Amino acid sequence: MKLVSIPANPVPDHVVTGVVKTLDGVNLRFARWAPPPGRKGTVVVMQGRAEFIEKYFETVRDLRARGFAVATFDWRGQGLSDRKLSDPRKGYVRNFSEYGTDLEAVMEQVVLPDCPPPIFALAHSMGGAVAIRACHDGSRWFERVVLSAPMIALPPSRFLRVAGPFARLLRVFGGGTAYVPGGDKKPEGEENFIGNPLTSDPVRFARNCAVLEAEPALGLGAPTVAWADAALRLMKRFEDPGYGGQIRQPILMVAAGRDEIVSTPAIEQFGMNLLAGRHLILPGAKHEILQEQDHYRNQFWAAFDAFVPGTPRY
Repeated sequence: MKLVSIPANPVPDHVVTGVVKTLDGVNLRFARWAPPPGRKGTVVVMQGRAEFIEKYFETVRDLRARGFAVATFDWRGQGLSDRKLSDPRKGYVRNFSEYGTDLEAVMEQVVLPDCPPPIFALAHSMGGAVAIRACHDGSRWFERVVLSAPMIALPPSRFLRVAGPFARLLRVFGGGTAYVPGGDKKPEGEENFIGNPLTSDPVRFARNCAVLEAEPALGLGAPTVAWADAALRLMKRFEDPGYGGQIRQPILMVAAGRDEIVSTPAIEQFGMNLLAGRHLILPGAKHEILQEQDHYRNQFWAAFDAFVPGTPRY
């Protein structure tokens, strides 16, 4: 299975790529990198919605510089993994448990047999929600979990209170595969840089756009009604103060102070409910912390280095 390489975003050296098949028959693209000589430990990188492996090449280099092996993959319905609908730009799942099925397949077929322990997780946004759910439901793969702007809740709006019932109503009447109202097939991440809600770094923003231009099949448009309903149902579960208290793995959540995609106050509140968790807010950062300017990324990596055992101190 190919990886898209462009001069501004070359594939990190020594990669192994391939495809795993989930229990329900979905083909997922994966990539893994061995650790540097004499080092051990693996970080599993879990993307946010509409993201793809190539977007994390810089993060792979950052992690390997810290001595870790890295494994990552494209969720079903995005990147170059299988897409279910005839319109491949529609972001669709029936239930977020399907993402749990994806994670289980990658762990059992790639990470556990081929990557050195101990195993840690690094997950962004939607990937963070999936990681939280997996830990809550009893998965014990990860020694520690680091979450970048996890999708705990959406920012408050006058429409949010009715969004859940409206999405469920649309699904009942057969509208689950339609784009959410106002959404279309324009790939996420191809907005104009000025005013974009993802990053304040123009170079990294342009780099990600260039990858999409080089391989349009990586692009994903707006969510479908079914995806939105599934996401809202999971976030509703996160509102229970007891939910975080049932998670035993140590979790570090790093939130963005200028996040317009997910709710930073909700991340802060969820962090207070964790048994073995801590949270950090980066003032001024936008949603995609790992795609942000260096001074935000440096703060993220300092927190990561202090939290994840085996990371060398600089």
